[in-house]
Amino acid sequence: MKLVNGFDLMAYAKKYHYVLPAFNTTNLEMTYAIAAGLMDAGLPGYIQISSNNLRLSNPRIIAEIARDAVRSSEIPIGLHLDHGKSFEDVKACVDAGFTSIMIDASHLPFEENVRESRRAAEYCHFYNIPVEVELGALKGKEEDIVNEGDCKTDPDMVADFVEQTGCDVLAVSVGNVHGLCLNPQIDIPLLARIHEVCPVPLVLHGGSGIPKEVIWEAKKHGLIKINYGSDLRKEFIHTFGEAYEADHNEHDVIHLSVAAVENVRQKAKELVSMINER
Repeated sequence: MKLVNGFDLMAYAKKYHYVLPAFNTTNLEMTYAIAAGLMDAGLPGYIQISSNNLRLSNPRIIAEIARDAVRSSEIPIGLHLDHGKSFEDVKACVDAGFTSIMIDASHLPFEENVRESRRAAEYCHFYNIPVEVELGALKGKEEDIVNEGDCKTDPDMVADFVEQTGCDVLAVSVGNVHGLCLNPQIDIPLLARIHEVCPVPLVLHGGSGIPKEVIWEAKKHGLIKINYGSDLRKEFIHTFGEAYEADHNEHDVIHLSVAAVENVRQKAKELVSMINER
């Protein structure tokens, strides 16, 4: 199967009542592992990569790897730009064949956030690609950026923001935390208030550590997509770390890489199955 357009993927999720996981990749190994985990589970989702992680390659290379990784898939899988930091990154990913885009201008004042988000949306919509934007800011570490503040999404700003940006999906801050948080406090009543006034589906970043029961409850309030990065990266890194601890002369890269792919594959399968148990 080809990489699936983001609009079609969300329509499929709504039809069959799925929550779509979006798994962060960095390299070839993690990309193949994520695709394999989704296929093992027989459940849809996204492979995604952030602007920061594209420093190791470029959009064309990641898109080609992703296309090959899903070639034998019988379930829909999309390729998403996570936290696109500039219009140039957005354009490069669209041109490379990404099927879903996030522009992250949430660090800017409201008016500038709207302007940058709108510019990205107009470009993406010309190619029939959905755009995710973010309103509010999350605590924790997102790639190289550490944010100690916590600016939850204001429901009173949602409708106007969505209308002005022309976005198709909205990432919200309701107590979710970037990075590996063992006890995130998700404000379901706030999520419900946002859902009441938001005309587009909602996204939670920082999925690692959020209990499945909370995700199931969030699904009742417009959640269509949840992001996972730290869980999978931890599996990948631990594979090499444990091998080094066992033998400081370990140098068998290919066997360790194969083992790391299998560990990430199992974690991706576990997570997509968990959030869609109901």
